[in-house]
Amino acid sequence: MDAKELRDSREKEDENDTELIAYIFNQKSQKTGVLLIKMIMENDYCICMNHKKIRRLMRKYNLMTKVRRANPYKKMIKATQEHRTLPNLVNRQFDQGKPSKVLLTDITYLYYGNGQKAYLSCVKDGCTKAIIAHYLSTNLEMSIVYKTLEHLDQNNGIIKQNTILHSDQGVHYTNPEFQKKAKELKLTQSMSRKGNCWDNAPMESFFGHFKDEVEYKHCTNFYELQQVVDSYIDEYNNRRYQWGLEKMTPVQYRNHLLAA
Repeated sequence: MDAKELRDSREKEDENDTELIAYIFNQKSQKTGVLLIKMIMENDYCICMNHKKIRRLMRKYNLMTKVRRANPYKKMIKATQEHRTLPNLVNRQFDQGKPSKVLLTDITYLYYGNGQKAYLSCVKDGCTKAIIAHYLSTNLEMSIVYKTLEHLDQNNGIIKQNTILHSDQGVHYTNPEFQKKAKELKLTQSMSRKGNCWDNAPMESFFGHFKDEVEYKHCTNFYELQQVVDSYIDEYNNRRYQWGLEKMTPVQYRNHLLAA
């Protein structure tokens, strides 16, 4: 893993770890301190986290006063008791020889303009490497994954019988409403082990390539960012030849496999 991938991995880990901290902080009317949050995490959620790390994350995400910037987790996080993790059915066997057999999904952040932040949700076919659904949002509310599922459902012929949808254990994917919607689409959910980015490596790899290759930080508004994202994904799917796909593009490779 190179330096940039390591930084991105650490940033994602920080965001995931902050979800529960932010939930507890807001439940306690934004008045609770580091040590109480640590005790609540250990006693109520069986999560042990060093108090220095909690303090660092609270400072990083400005969780120290009532007057603070909007927290992207505040509206999203509900009581976690009803959230449910699921087994890892993929075990890093991302390419199982058939299109739509294993679909991978995740969310990444994109800074652009004057410190603005957007979030990109994608679904990638583990076999063909194609990005078959994506949705760009200004926030991390549950609508980002619901819209992604809608786009996936609208992509006719993608979802097959026993198609697996693999993700991390983020609150979006453990949310009971998301799991209900996935089940209605006949998707079988699978989840990475906690904190193991290698369990969803192809999705992380795509995000890494995107951030390395695209000048998205220069976008001045959300619409411009949308255009850049859509253009890159179209180019990646239809004009990016890959050695591992018998020198075809993802779309060509999918058509080749379906015709065989």
